[in-house]
Amino acid sequence: MMAQDSARTDTTLIGTVKWFDPARGFGFIVADSEDKDILLHANVLRNFGQSSIADGAGITVKVQHTERGVQAVEILAIEPPALEDAAGLEDIADLSMQDLEQLDFLPARIKWFDKSKGFGFANAFADGDDIFVHAEILRRSGLSDLMPGEAVALKLIDGSRGKMAVLVSAWESVNRS
Repeated sequence: MMAQDSARTDTTLIGTVKWFDPARGFGFIVADSEDKDILLHANVLRNFGQSSIADGAGITVKVQHTERGVQAVEILAIEPPALEDAAGLEDIADLSMQDLEQLDFLPARIKWFDKSKGFGFANAFADGDDIFVHAEILRRSGLSDLMPGEAVALKLIDGSRGKMAVLVSAWESVNRS
């Protein structure tokens, strides 16, 4: 066991998610201020209200330096990764940030999401209509995967083929005071 005075806590770092695997329950962050990768455990991510995070997302964390390396102990903020080509998302091509900010978050549950197919569906509470969730929207929202039954908050539009999520957030993060 490490001596109490050799651990430094509450150091705040800004970095980028190198990768995160929800199935394995961990991933790594890179930061200019650290020589080695920073461990990001699934429990720390869940405490922030998310079950996944997109590779390349910006992240601000409190870390602890231990004998085994640097570990994230608290997430303070997540910034979605830079936008990529939005092929298949023509319905949102003309949607501005101002348009997006004016939409309300709606509570929903994930019906299913298949990362390999690049899409899935959700259902808003008290509404049986399926809501299309594209993997690029998920990535733009700072997430990488969704689990069936997971509670989320969605901003929606009526797309050419039905309701479509334009922003996905963990329900807990939207309802923080």
